[in-house]
Amino acid sequence: MTTNELSNQAIELLKNLIATPSFSTEEEGTAKHIENWFQSHDIPFKRENNNIWAFNKYFEEGKPLLLLNSHHDTVKPNNAYTKDPFDPHIEDGKLYGLGSNDAGGCLVSLLATFAHFYDKKDLKYNIVIVASAEEENSGPNGLNSVLKSLPEVAVAIVGEPTLMNLAIAEKGLVVFDGIIKGTPSHAAHPNDDNAIYNSIDVLQWFKDYEFKKESEVLGKVKMTVTQVNAGKQHNVVPSEVAIVVDVRVNDCYSNEEINTILQEQAPCEMTARSLRLNSSSIPADHALVKAGIEIGRETYGSPTLSDQAVLYCSSLKLGPGDSTRSHSANEFIYVNEIHEGIEIYIKILDKVL
Repeated sequence: MTTNELSNQAIELLKNLIATPSFSTEEEGTAKHIENWFQSHDIPFKRENNNIWAFNKYFEEGKPLLLLNSHHDTVKPNNAYTKDPFDPHIEDGKLYGLGSNDAGGCLVSLLATFAHFYDKKDLKYNIVIVASAEEENSGPNGLNSVLKSLPEVAVAIVGEPTLMNLAIAEKGLVVFDGIIKGTPSHAAHPNDDNAIYNSIDVLQWFKDYEFKKESEVLGKVKMTVTQVNAGKQHNVVPSEVAIVVDVRVNDCYSNEEINTILQEQAPCEMTARSLRLNSSSIPADHALVKAGIEIGRETYGSPTLSDQAVLYCSSLKLGPGDSTRSHSANEFIYVNEIHEGIEIYIKILDKVL
């Protein structure tokens, strides 16, 4: 099958995925479309919950395993949409629809690439492709739940929109719940320990604090207070202010180290929701990276989170589309980005496999 035929099939699959709502944990419909795609290509597959995976035809024990992965769940459409988010249609070369860019275009391009290599013999790597669920909410039944069913993965390509440039590192994430204490009282009486006033200095501390270690690829750790909540009625001074702090972790720190630093230094109580979404990277001299550079792709560090965070191996984020379109109103991907994405995936893997 030619690359052009694979591209056309990928675009038709993407239209079906867009037309089928697949919010995180609700991906049954898109999972069925992906099953049908595998069946139409006579490729055996396995499914657990809404995750679907398949191995190359000539899988050989003892070879390293290359993982190709992208997700088929989406966020919910935001209120600024003026187009039907579930109507896949092409205007001026743009395929519109929820999940078209994040990450349907990447997923169908990787499926096409997998089909290209599926029945090739004497590859240097075994290949597994996983179309995963629950990426957008970092849920328990996503890629992380599939890894136990796979052989050890040597290296991974995670499909997210990167304009087909090479994201050789990705920031991790720790979300903290903070509590700023005070003394509750009637608003009519003096109170020198008002939790809301106490929060002024605490919020300034978070605004000014800088983690010392800076990454060559990912830059500084970025810490942002994203939510503040306090009080229930006008005449009661609350006993506490609840805040949420979003910390994007570079590859100089583990999430555990970030947790320790904030537990010791932050001027309020801090509780991490999870420490499992770590930063990720691939060596700059890895064969996949070198192959991409050889065909003119650039390297960079990604500030956004993906399923790379649950992997234990070296991983490269790479895919068609533009991250700035993700979660935006009237989301789209250019049709030619999918054609180009498949061609570039194949060119890179030809050099490695």
